[in-house]
Amino acid sequence: MPEMVQIGNEVINGMMWPDGKIPSNWDNFAELIRAGINGVNAGCDSMNRPKIMIHIDQGGNRNKTKYFFDKLLSYGIDFDYIGQSYYPWWHGSLLDLRSNMVFMAETYKKPIILVEVAYCSSPTEYKDKLAPFEESPGGQKEFLEEVNRIVMNTPDNLGAGIFWWEPATMGGRSTRDFFDENGNVLPVITVFDKYTRH
Repeated sequence: MPEMVQIGNEVINGMMWPDGKIPSNWDNFAELIRAGINGVNAGCDSMNRPKIMIHIDQGGNRNKTKYFFDKLLSYGIDFDYIGQSYYPWWHGSLLDLRSNMVFMAETYKKPIILVEVAYCSSPTEYKDKLAPFEESPGGQKEFLEEVNRIVMNTPDNLGAGIFWWEPATMGGRSTRDFFDENGNVLPVITVFDKYTRH
């Protein structure tokens, strides 16, 4: 059995449109989430039940996070983990992320995983605006170190982890990966070393 199952991906706008589109069809969306959870439960016994994650893409947006999870919980949906995406060019500053991590931990009392995180190793997203870190191999590493600090300092140890999306990307998003154009590994890959259990 997997340890965890995510019901949908970045479901801030619902799923299976138009039936599960939100905000217009919250009732239907809640039923779809419930059906997904029931499907997980039907595929296992209670001793081996995977944890359930609900994943949205508002890592730095406290107001949208509050709206979504307050509404979802009003339907009595039971889940174990909160998943968030955090790309700073879309989802706010590191201060916004920290504020939202604190809010989620204190309000919902559930472990939080940043399911999608990335930063570019060459100028890509910040060509026409001020970047929080240089878009370079060093800046990419510095970004991930700061995000790790925020997650590790989440109240009650509810910052459960980070997934980089995506470390082996090719094509148009290749500056977000862990490798340069020649396939050589970038410094960002070393950030997780200090957290490895031996």
